[in-house]
Amino acid sequence: MAGGDLNRRFVAQNRKARHNYFIEDTIEAGLVLQGSEVKSLRAGSASLGDAYAEARGGELFLVNAHIPPYTAANQFNHEPLRPRKLLLHRREVEKLTGKVQREGYTLVPLSLYFNDRGRAKVDLALARGRKHHDKREREKSRDWKREQSRLMRNKV
Repeated sequence: MAGGDLNRRFVAQNRKARHNYFIEDTIEAGLVLQGSEVKSLRAGSASLGDAYAEARGGELFLVNAHIPPYTAANQFNHEPLRPRKLLLHRREVEKLTGKVQREGYTLVPLSLYFNDRGRAKVDLALARGRKHHDKREREKSRDWKREQSRLMRNKV
């Protein structure tokens, strides 16, 4: 996965996801998009702030991902918040839905990008929600590490 990071052109990233969730595992999924959605994404506009993935009828859908209408598409435009089908192998879908149903995980999109072949992809994370005290503890440790590095830098 590290080798493919160089060829990604990011359209949107969900920066709050790493703050609000413990990320257990990530998986790359394709998206079924309409033409006006692809053009809007290539223009660089999308939002994953409230987005999540859910299972419907044995398939996964990306819900609440906002892709704004493409201005030049006129009457052939898309709905900005419509559910979009995710492209995964059946075994992957079954594994992810099983973990979501049985173990209480959530499927959260981390980023939306175009790969080196020009295909729109989503990085999905299998995540568990953080509690408020977990967030505060993480922030304290991050501040303390920053302070330590500042003290060591000034000492030398």
